[in-house]
Amino acid sequence: MTTSAWLLFITISLVTAFSPGPGILLAVSNAVAWGPRKTLCSSAGNVLGVFAVSGAAMAGLGTLLHTSAWLFALLKTLGAVYLVYLGYRQWTSKTSMFDKPLPTGAQPEKTNSVLFRQGLLVALTNPKSILFFTALFPQFIHPQAPMLPQFLALTSVFAACVLAAHIAYVLLTRHTHHWFGTAQRARLFNRICGGAFGLLGLSLLRLKNPA
Repeated sequence: MTTSAWLLFITISLVTAFSPGPGILLAVSNAVAWGPRKTLCSSAGNVLGVFAVSGAAMAGLGTLLHTSAWLFALLKTLGAVYLVYLGYRQWTSKTSMFDKPLPTGAQPEKTNSVLFRQGLLVALTNPKSILFFTALFPQFIHPQAPMLPQFLALTSVFAACVLAAHIAYVLLTRHTHHWFGTAQRARLFNRICGGAFGLLGLSLLRLKNPA
């Protein structure tokens, strides 16, 4: 990919990874209940799930990209609409992840394997990741180049963004949960995320077919 395409993909990955969702909520909950170190187990499971979902999506991309230009344009438009839709939902949301009460430390201990499996299942059933790979990956794939290196590069970047998001939220939540919990600040948080999604959706429409 060109440098501009890489920057766009990384930006979309970061915004998608940092937007509140099941994986983020799980990381925050586990961090407060059992500590940051235990949370790494569920985050590792989440990353493995990301690779599994990405692999399933990539399996059908080669054939799609060898078809006509209008299909590429259709996929690109669908990806942009998906991002704008996410932005609209985030912008108009009346609540935020910070509205949810944090769990107490009185809960029974969970093993690392249980936390890992929990994170894996969340990733495998997370529609955000599934739609991200199926809707957006085609725009960043070169059909004439080997698929495996592209799969590893793109998925690794997205997985790194997911892991970074988990770590950031875990570190911030302990100190800022009550600050973000007010209605006005929650609304500001939602609108910043929503606006970022909308802008990225419009940027996606400028991508050209790499074929």
